[in-house]
Amino acid sequence: MGAMDTYPTRRSTVYGEAVVASSSPLAASAALEVLAEGGTAADAAVAAAMCLTVVEPTNNGIGGDLLALVWDGERMHGLNASGRSPQAWTPEHFAQYSEMPKRGWDAVTVPGAVAGWAALSGRFGRLDFARLGRDAVRHAEQGWRVGPIVAQDWGRAAGILGEIEDFAATFMPGGRAPREGEKVIFADHAATLREILETGGESFYRGALAERIVAHAEAGGGLLTAEDLASHEVDWCEPIAATWAGHELYEIPPNSQGLAALVAIRILERMGVDPSGGGGADPDAAETVHLQVEAMRQALTVLHGDIADPAWMRTEVEDILSNEAIDAMAARISGSRAAVVVTEPPTAGGTVYLSVGDADGMMVSLIQSNYRGFGAGLVVPGTGIALHDRGAGFVLTEGHPNQVAGGKRPLNTIIPGFLTRDGAPVCAYGVMGGPMQPQGHLQVMHRLLAGQSVQEALDAPRWFVEGDGELRLEVGWPDEVAAALEAKGHRVTRTGPGDRTYGGGQAVRRLPDGGYAGGSDPRKDGHAVAR
Repeated sequence: MGAMDTYPTRRSTVYGEAVVASSSPLAASAALEVLAEGGTAADAAVAAAMCLTVVEPTNNGIGGDLLALVWDGERMHGLNASGRSPQAWTPEHFAQYSEMPKRGWDAVTVPGAVAGWAALSGRFGRLDFARLGRDAVRHAEQGWRVGPIVAQDWGRAAGILGEIEDFAATFMPGGRAPREGEKVIFADHAATLREILETGGESFYRGALAERIVAHAEAGGGLLTAEDLASHEVDWCEPIAATWAGHELYEIPPNSQGLAALVAIRILERMGVDPSGGGGADPDAAETVHLQVEAMRQALTVLHGDIADPAWMRTEVEDILSNEAIDAMAARISGSRAAVVVTEPPTAGGTVYLSVGDADGMMVSLIQSNYRGFGAGLVVPGTGIALHDRGAGFVLTEGHPNQVAGGKRPLNTIIPGFLTRDGAPVCAYGVMGGPMQPQGHLQVMHRLLAGQSVQEALDAPRWFVEGDGELRLEVGWPDEVAAALEAKGHRVTRTGPGDRTYGGGQAVRRLPDGGYAGGSDPRKDGHAVAR
């Protein structure tokens, strides 16, 4: 059954020997050109990622973080390029706040995206690093036209950040946010990308760009130093995984929130929810949604209580995923009634996600973000570097493993996902959007295992559980599903068209005979392309 047979969609599944799925057509095209020149999936992913900092500045930038999963043809690799907090950050410094700041210098940790690009290129690339930014520089210098969803997000951000001089000078040409179809030129951004490409990213951490970042921090009272930038290192890590219905879901280990997705699918596996077997759980049925939501609520409790920079975690990942722990969580779930589970209220995020599969069998699942939209509202003068607000991922609670401190990675919402079966790649996928991400990984995985196409799995309506227990249902869920969930005790809210709660996703699936099927979320401006 195809996507158009079941859910409203603007797109069809795309097939090819190599496929790119991105939230921007311009970024997807940049990646496809790299593949045509003999580049690897990693080369293509970096090209798209650089391009996205230009053409989707509402959700990511040069001053953000990056995580990736890479299937090299034989095994999985994890890349955590997220940055750490300034060494000078202390709990005492943040005692002036009632919650972690979302704007300004006290929200800015070291940006890791640039180091992530260089690391991916250096380890898995075939083309020169300088080549990978060609399209990104061209769009920034010569101009690019704003897509409809980016225009909407830009307008909303301007209403929030427009009074910040840094932001307005860079992102409000003519005193307002650009409108759909208008051409935008980012000359400063282009010059910064050229500097990054020429120096292999070194300038950003130990050169001229680093000096400009630190000077801006000093002028604004920020505690970020040259030493903080120079000491940044990416981590090539061993991905963590859990099994559901004979498939393995891979995630980046903490400080990533990917562990929450693994906890949820382990609970569903323990409860006998089988999306792939005969008479398996229908992902569109209220009974299935109820169990998914209850499993995710248990996982979110773990997320907000235990997950942090691994150097500060009190509980090992293996213990969180142990049979004993999962059994205890599963035992708290009733098939007939919603539990009263309140976690920390989640907050919105802004992120881009892309996936690539090349003709040689390499696949990349990559995500990068400025966290909340444009980030902290700070832009380094003359550079186009919009700095993320990833420090807002810390908490102020004394003794909490994720309590703010110096030289520490905060809990990070961005998570790339990857499915395998019996040691073979199945699908590189992800769902962007702050706390929606583990919830989206669960829902899309369920649909893929239930036999839906990649496009159908992305088109389908989603649910989102709030930290206060509210269950939000996207447009597209039938009234009878909402009523059945309410009858089980869920506090259901039906949201209207265009609600950004439910994120956006991409997926590239490996076909049994080689080649790929690609899908792209209709909630974003992008698409999947093939060659």
